[in-house]
Amino acid sequence: MNKTAKIYIAGHRGLVGSAILKSLKSKGYTNIITKTHSELDLTNQEKVANFFSKEKPEYVFLAAAKVGGIVSNNTYRAEFIYKNLMIQSNVIHHSYLNEVKKLLFLGSTCIYPKNAPQPIKEEHLLTNILEYTNEPYSIAKIAGIKMCESYNLQYGTNFISVMPTNLYGQNDNFDLETSHVIPALIRKMHLAKLLYEEKLEEVLKNTSHKTIEEALAYLSLFGISKKSVEIWGTGLPKRDFLWSEDMADACVFIMQNRDFKDMYSLDTVEIRNTHINIGTGKDISIKELAETIKEIIGFKGELIFNSNKPDGTMKKLIDVSKINKLGWKHNVELEEGLKQLNDWYVIQKLNKTC
Repeated sequence: MNKTAKIYIAGHRGLVGSAILKSLKSKGYTNIITKTHSELDLTNQEKVANFFSKEKPEYVFLAAAKVGGIVSNNTYRAEFIYKNLMIQSNVIHHSYLNEVKKLLFLGSTCIYPKNAPQPIKEEHLLTNILEYTNEPYSIAKIAGIKMCESYNLQYGTNFISVMPTNLYGQNDNFDLETSHVIPALIRKMHLAKLLYEEKLEEVLKNTSHKTIEEALAYLSLFGISKKSVEIWGTGLPKRDFLWSEDMADACVFIMQNRDFKDMYSLDTVEIRNTHINIGTGKDISIKELAETIKEIIGFKGELIFNSNKPDGTMKKLIDVSKINKLGWKHNVELEEGLKQLNDWYVIQKLNKTC
């Protein structure tokens, strides 16, 4: 992948896509194509076909997806399976039709069975049932992996799938309804801290409500008060969290140095599970995570774990020996990443609205 190669990043405004864009630019790549959703709706087959036919990208990073936390995944099940299937099917198929040299498809570790052996190896895919709350999203991502494998085997394409663990970082989604656990906890605790300090005008600006009564009623829906922050589940589930810029570096590394043929043995009869796990190989409980964020923010209230709400999979730690053997390892440890993200949130989000 030379520095002037035409590279298309699908989803360049998202958490991973924006980090990939930043990584490529820092490494001297100069011919990068990006399109916003308003400029190119990736669920629209005709528009995607016209885009690829006109632009003819040589390399594609497929980071575009409909994503969200446990609440939104479980609530908007049809949207998650439909939109993700459409996005990836259109981009992968038209990458093939327009002879893209290499494509990198980003999935998610929720593709693995709910009770998969720990740490989870790539070979554990499709060995048992999925976690119910995010099953539609998981099935869409599994379809993307199998689509990449199938096109490689039938058409000789060079499409690689990577499965990142739970990601966090700059440009994350801090919406209370749809965010993942880390940005949700950061925003919840900042709002609770503002309430605790009686900075009510700042609360109004941050929530876009006209009266404090409306704001308080809205925040109570998410378990936010000046005395406490409610967190779904028992706090016992354990997760691995990866800084988004580390993930981006892994993606660029694979695009630069590895091909589909590197993902399986030449004497293999049935070629499957060619995707690559990407993570830190370390996990932490949601309770420990919440307490760390609380300390970083300086929230003085109580953390209440609502055991009536679903926990999701109790433990999900992926085996990262495959990516490590290929020559990549993460750099940013969790506590340092949380401090960086909190600083970014305060500057880019909290202070701008307050």
